[in-house]
Amino acid sequence: MVVSLTLLMLGALAAVLAPSLMARARWPEREPVVALWVWQCVVAAVLLSFGLSMTFSAAAAWQAVRGHVFAPAPHAVVEAYALGAYGPWSAVIAVLLALGGLWTAAMLVREVRRAQVRRRKRRTELLVRSPLMPGEEPGSGRLVVLEGERPDAWWLPGAAPQLVITTAALGRLKGRQLDAVLAHEQGHAQARHDWLLHCSGALATGFPQIPVFAAFRDEMHRLVELAADDVASRRFGRLTIALALVELNEDRGVFGPCPTPDAQVPLRVNRLLAPGDRLTAGRRLRLTAAAALVPVVPLLVAFVPGLSALG
Repeated sequence: MVVSLTLLMLGALAAVLAPSLMARARWPEREPVVALWVWQCVVAAVLLSFGLSMTFSAAAAWQAVRGHVFAPAPHAVVEAYALGAYGPWSAVIAVLLALGGLWTAAMLVREVRRAQVRRRKRRTELLVRSPLMPGEEPGSGRLVVLEGERPDAWWLPGAAPQLVITTAALGRLKGRQLDAVLAHEQGHAQARHDWLLHCSGALATGFPQIPVFAAFRDEMHRLVELAADDVASRRFGRLTIALALVELNEDRGVFGPCPTPDAQVPLRVNRLLAPGDRLTAGRRLRLTAAAALVPVVPLLVAFVPGLSALG
């Protein structure tokens, strides 16, 4: 049972330690795209560890599963894993991990369906507030202007994505600020940030007691905004997108002393106005490569006994 328990402990250790290690790091704010990649690799390693642990536990518990998992393997490889010595706990571990996998899939399906319902509702509301003109096709325009006293702008994803903006926002955004807001929202769409938010939300909702999943969700919401800010700032300048954020959020009380749901906005503005030095290209490359190796660790733990037997 050594391999299965090692994988289980490896996944649990990564789930507990990764959030604190990432929280102490100061570079994610300067390199949000790299940080997004690191978080995805860490969560993939946790899920892979649990999945492989489930596989070996099931193979030890049931001969039918063992036959499928080790069907093409020589006898020496099967003996290297000592599956017969796992005991009755292997079935319990396999069932619990399998239930966890099914629960994860169910949470992801629920999250996606909820997002689809919200999207359809917003599109229906959009058609009510901004009806199509005679001969106009749905989704034909990338920009939709709504009458509204509150400055607001948001990206409506889907088969025909659109940027929705209120007349109050148009009155406040000056010069290239509107283009910067559009570039920000397009950055979300091009990087498919909505799927990152769906997956992180599903894991955090399904397993609220696991620290890495809650931190993954919170950091995804923060980092995708920073990454989209950087996309806009590269095209239109940091000052332009910072002023656009101020104009859109000034009346919401986010710059006051009391905390609000949009408390990250002042931090984003400060980051744009006083940016820290970016990491060097070499360090970014090393971080990217090191993160890509994290999911390899559970694979090595899983396959080293079999490879050693073959050697």
